[in-house]
Amino acid sequence: MKSDASQSEGWVVGIDAGGTRTRAVLADARDGRVREEGEAGPGNALTVPGPELAAHLAEAVAAAVPEAIRGRVRAVAGGFAGAARAPAEERGRVRALAALGAALSRLGIATEAVEVHSDVEAAFAGAPGQPADGLALVAGTGVVAARIEGRVLAATSGGDGWLLGDDGGGFWIGREAARAALRAADGRGGATVLTGTVGRALGVPADTLPPADGGCWAPARRAAYRARLLPAVLDRPPVRLADLAPLVPQAAADDDAVARTILREAVAHLARTVAALRPRPGEPLVVTGGLTAPDGPLLTPLAQRLVGLTIVPVADGRAGAVALARLLTTGRRPADGP
Repeated sequence: MKSDASQSEGWVVGIDAGGTRTRAVLADARDGRVREEGEAGPGNALTVPGPELAAHLAEAVAAAVPEAIRGRVRAVAGGFAGAARAPAEERGRVRALAALGAALSRLGIATEAVEVHSDVEAAFAGAPGQPADGLALVAGTGVVAARIEGRVLAATSGGDGWLLGDDGGGFWIGREAARAALRAADGRGGATVLTGTVGRALGVPADTLPPADGGCWAPARRAAYRARLLPAVLDRPPVRLADLAPLVPQAAADDDAVARTILREAVAHLARTVAALRPRPGEPLVVTGGLTAPDGPLLTPLAQRLVGLTIVPVADGRAGAVALARLLTTGRRPADGP
């Protein structure tokens, strides 16, 4: 805790609860300056069981908020994957509120100024100037775009999950990498370095991989590769294919034609997801997630596809959650406007 902590007039807590991890931020209620942070396990409001979600929230908040000042927390706002601020009976929102309430009660944080938002709403609220209206795109393991009005989600495009959608996201890219490796092995697709990198990532024996010197990849060796790669994929939860996604931009950077095609198609999917919301010329598009956050591999090509929009990359939903929590201290709800 910083030395001036005792001088603060109060604190707010912002929570970024995603499919991989939950992060909590303690910030000064006056100026939003971050003082401490905590991290725990997954926070998706729909896929993480309620007691486990509450435990992860309690762990993250406990690490961010010292026990001595928990009575001075004025507001808590969380951006949750799988939840939204409206409607009030939305399943993810109900589960997130229940888990967050249990976690705060466990820690002795008694403020009644508590609000749950979607991860998209939180990401949008973190843009410079804290705009109230515009578009947002989260492109991580999954993909969802949204129109935000009065800081509240008004319409969405995508967000259908790995089985039915999320085209262009990390799962999709990782799956395409595995498919490209299999197609190269049996002759349906072109040669690609992804056969080697995907095989190594999944623990395929080295003696079945394509020869490093570019020599002949014998049919028997190709068959052995496929026989080991398929079970390695199927033995994992399907969403773990997203772990392979970083291999594709790495291969594309080495001018691998197959990898470059995968990335072009991913960008096209993301652009279509945004286009479904009928963007207005010049309006802001806040982008985040591992693929489109600052320094994300698809940020530049996506911006080139979406000429006319003001692309605003943000790292994640933490800053936005803090901004939404600070808004609660004024007695206003997000839909009340700026």
